[in-house]
Amino acid sequence: MNKIIRIGTRDSELALWQANVVKIQLEALGYQTEIISIKATGDIILDKPLYEIGVVGVFTRNLDIALLNEEIDIAVHSLKDVPTVLPAKIVQAAVLKRGNYNDVLVFKTNEEFLAQKTATVATGSLRRKAQWLHRYPNHIVVDLRGNVNTRLQKLNDNHWDGAIFASAGLNRIKKMPEKNVTLNWMLPAPAQGAIMITALEENTYSKDACGKLNDKETEICTTIERDFLNFLEGGCTAPIGALALIKNDKVSFKGALYSKDGTQKIEVTKTTKLGEEHTIARYCAGEIIERGGKRIMVEDEGLLSKKATVFSTKMLSIPQAKLFHDDIEVKNSDFIKIRFNRLSPKEIKKEIAHVIITSKNAVESLLTSFSADELQFKNIYCVGRRTKKLIEKRIANVTHVEKNAQKLATYLIAQLQGQEITYFCSDLRLDTLPKILTENGITINEVEAYKTMFSPMKVGENVQGVLFFSPSTVESYLTENKVDKIAFCIGESTAAAARKHFKKVKVAKLPTVESVIELVNLHYVKK
Repeated sequence: MNKIIRIGTRDSELALWQANVVKIQLEALGYQTEIISIKATGDIILDKPLYEIGVVGVFTRNLDIALLNEEIDIAVHSLKDVPTVLPAKIVQAAVLKRGNYNDVLVFKTNEEFLAQKTATVATGSLRRKAQWLHRYPNHIVVDLRGNVNTRLQKLNDNHWDGAIFASAGLNRIKKMPEKNVTLNWMLPAPAQGAIMITALEENTYSKDACGKLNDKETEICTTIERDFLNFLEGGCTAPIGALALIKNDKVSFKGALYSKDGTQKIEVTKTTKLGEEHTIARYCAGEIIERGGKRIMVEDEGLLSKKATVFSTKMLSIPQAKLFHDDIEVKNSDFIKIRFNRLSPKEIKKEIAHVIITSKNAVESLLTSFSADELQFKNIYCVGRRTKKLIEKRIANVTHVEKNAQKLATYLIAQLQGQEITYFCSDLRLDTLPKILTENGITINEVEAYKTMFSPMKVGENVQGVLFFSPSTVESYLTENKVDKIAFCIGESTAAAARKHFKKVKVAKLPTVESVIELVNLHYVKK
């Protein structure tokens, strides 16, 4: 062990503290070391927020160059500052046991300003800014750069109410002010609170030495968090938080993506057994993207394509219309109108053992003719979670729900062979459900609860896509319009009707208006 391991580090007080921790631990194992400090790009440029500098690894790049030039043997970093993909020939040699991963708010006088409508808080982190604005939308967030001492002094010199720091950084150099509060609700940056050592892949001596300092639990958790960040293709320009914890042989993970202004948030959680955690990051990142994460990131970067015009065959509420991206013009009209039938007491003359309800219109029709107390349904079977929610709110508990009529038919065949069921439907109902049930020995009593009437209008030639919410809206549209557009459909039944006529058909992930709008937004985003 006569070879001296040269430890590269930034020259800030915190970075030097971290390098000295590595030095002490290596020397305790019998290795000889020396510290070499190098100024980082992020320390040199202090007049711009990090996300505007445009350099990958602003706090690590110069240390990477020193490693590749063999001016140092290892580099010590705050792991949260390290890009998720390391430069060629450079590898992770170790991750030390993690410190406090929380963020902390340091306030100038007291924390009463948190209850005020307006206040000013400082941070150089886009992630912290987005989460703060999500929780306190009326506050002003100003940029704060520099090392820990510089930032604390700026808080003292300015008329700000508080500033946000990493708890680990303040504690490590013993600069935690008395006036502080831990932000337990704020999701930390991936790998926050952890120290990483990198080395050249070919430097086996340094790698073996540092490997003895590696904390396996910290390595597992920070790897999940950084993989999550990598799968989302996020870096300093995307407000992404992530935290993985190990307890009782289980790995729990929480990740979130925010819009830069804090108005939008998508959060995901997942728990799995220790040893089976390798798919957590990809699964959770995929869920974030499916729920609109890609659109949030693209909107924030201003990468949308030219303006598109779409037409909804259903009148949208104001909140729904606002979900479309600014570069998408939306027009809408109800292409079908519903008329509720007046149902006779003879049709609801006694307790009915089994009832099928496949739409919210059928629910409204029943309640137009009867009170909830008069509807003595023993078992209610329905299609769609929103229909289920309405039934249980207005009538009674639902016995079983499925996503579509085909799946509901399969379930009923297994449960009600040879029995009788009442189906409250429209005059334009699909044949799928009654046909399958009848063929399999279930007697269906159909009750026409409402009428569906076409109410189409001609859409303009400039319309590129049409939003459909039922097979009936497709049929109504066809009476007045061409099929030279893209059909955005709420579900498979609607898509099946559209595919008979349209060349391009897209189906939403979930059977909701919001999911169809999300489908439209994603389609008109540059890939």
